Amino acid sequence: MELLLQQFSSALGLILCFQFILKCFGFSKYLFPRLWGVLPPSFFQTMGEWAVVTGAGDGIGKAYSVELANRGMNIVMISRTLDKMQKVALEIEQTTGRSVKIIQADFTKNKIYDHIQENLKGLEIGILVNNVGMLHSPDPCCFLAAPDNDENLINCNVFSAVKMTRLVLKQMEQRRKGLILNISSAFGSFPCPLYAIYSASKAFVTTFSKALQAEYKSKGIIIQAVTPYGVSTPMTKNTSTNLITKSSKDFVRESLNHVTHGSETFGCLAHAVLGGIMNQVPLWVIHSTRVQEYFRNIINAKKK
Repeated sequence: MELLLQQFSSALGLILCFQFILKCFGFSKYLFPRLWGVLPPSFFQTMGEWAVVTGAGDGIGKAYSVELANRGMNIVMISRTLDKMQKVALEIEQTTGRSVKIIQADFTKNKIYDHIQENLKGLEIGILVNNVGMLHSPDPCCFLAAPDNDENLINCNVFSAVKMTRLVLKQMEQRRKGLILNISSAFGSFPCPLYAIYSASKAFVTTFSKALQAEYKSKGIIIQAVTPYGVSTPMTKNTSTNLITKSSKDFVRESLNHVTHGSETFGCLAHAVLGGIMNQVPLWVIHSTRVQEYFRNIINAKKK
């Protein structure tokens, strides 16, 4: 019996050591990106002439539009906020010399895709950023306390990623190259109370991305889920930036350096470290009533 316990302890220790080594190996792509291969300046242009970005009028979508233009791409911006897109488009054209095409569409509706497809005809699309998304409520709250906007949220967060991918992936498959970035959230990596529908929708996006990458990686197409923690955007009420909460510009610039580093990325070192810590926290702790109340108190205190 004693020998059996020793063997079990040794085996468990080896498994834990192996797991620790794997985590360190994973962190190395953020700490030492050059060891994983530095993307040449022309990498994004080799995917195709145009990058399509949804939710492009502000926040992360705007940052992807600007940064991809800086890296040589022409940009198709899609959002419902025409005035914001026009300002960003003018900025891109004046500072980078790249072409910008604007498509106005409300992703909470599901009858917009024929219009989008018509406006994308004839464009060699090398990159798709499925960024558009929304919260069920401006503040964290229980399911029944949130507005009844379930259909809008699912259309925006889930249906948009599926439909836009279907529109663009066909030509990528024919050309045997392309890059699709699906902007998910770390809140989709575990069932997150007070954000139930949002968390579930982002879990779908992450799973959808990983499954597609397995299907299409042999055809030269990169499909990656980007799962950040805190990014300062209008959706997060432009929270002050700090060690964890990144500006949209900084987050996007760093995350684009990791597009070839697997089917999922936190996007930056700080979020990878936080994700490693959160993965060690038992789910019953996160789901406890006391933790939920503590989290709500922090949010309410910031609002005062």
